[in-house]
Amino acid sequence: MQDLSEMAVGMRLAVGEVVRLALWPQAAMLWALLVLPPSPPPGEGASGEAQRAFSGGEYARAAGLLKAAIEKDPRDAALRHWLGRCQYELRQYDEAARSAEGAVAIDPGRSEYHQWLGRALGGRAERAGWLSAFGLARRVGAEFEQAVRLDPHNVRAQRDLIEFYGRAPGIVGGGQAKAWRQAEALAGIDPLEARLARAELWRDQAKLDRAEAEYRLVLEGHPARPGPCLEAADFYEQRRDGARMSEAVEAAAAADRADPQLAYYEGVAAFLLGGRDADAERLLAMYLDTVPLRSDHPAPAAAREWLGRLYERRGQAAAAAREYQSALALDPDRKGAREALRRLSRQ
Repeated sequence: MQDLSEMAVGMRLAVGEVVRLALWPQAAMLWALLVLPPSPPPGEGASGEAQRAFSGGEYARAAGLLKAAIEKDPRDAALRHWLGRCQYELRQYDEAARSAEGAVAIDPGRSEYHQWLGRALGGRAERAGWLSAFGLARRVGAEFEQAVRLDPHNVRAQRDLIEFYGRAPGIVGGGQAKAWRQAEALAGIDPLEARLARAELWRDQAKLDRAEAEYRLVLEGHPARPGPCLEAADFYEQRRDGARMSEAVEAAAAADRADPQLAYYEGVAAFLLGGRDADAERLLAMYLDTVPLRSDHPAPAAAREWLGRLYERRGQAAAAAREYQSALALDPDRKGAREALRRLSRQ
């Protein structure tokens, strides 16, 4: 299979929080949405059909095609890597880890192979018992560290490592001091990504004013790609700040009007601004109807929950309940949707 230079996904497991959940059950799970440029699909070496299937979100079909290709060429590391990518998108983390381990065993010198092995192991840690999660977390950190050692310019691996250090306890190799040192190292390679990493660290420490100051500087720099702007939009979404979110989304659109994630962010911003519910409904429905499921895109469950809030605000309780139920069917851990259903049941 043809080698690929990747741009990795943004929707990444918060591995440290997974470990904290496993070690201390009273802790809450936290998932971080980092909106980074999407990854290209497998190259023509995996057949154009596999490439089209991956691009269209048909990960099971792409995985089947890749498995068939591996049977013909079991020593092709790239095929195993991309099979792991498909399995990761399908949340088949045990299988994804095995595929990624196969890619690393064949070609241990590729930074992105170690990076994706770390991510797959993070997925396994989420579902493991506390003792297994403890060991897996150490492996996650080690794989991210190796990815950065092999290629310090792999900024997505750098971001993964900073996130791991910032959220994982010291007993499994994390630590705030490590995270900040790594962010400074990243600044010498990519100042914009380092600023975003610092903003995320401030967010995790609940120092939101400092986080916002970093995001403001990002937006003032008029990034040439939408990802950094959408990271800022995600921050303002969480703060329910429609005006600032709209500003960030406009900056993202100026960088790339064709980015498929814009429909989601524009829809949420329209809802938060108020008075634009028809636009919000149209945009969120369009996002759900047209954008393939990808781990680097906003979760469909989030779009469903926002639609539920919109219908609830309109007084359409039955429609709101359907959206909240759909959100929970997609993601049973959505606390907001569950609380909203309880609220509706009391009316």
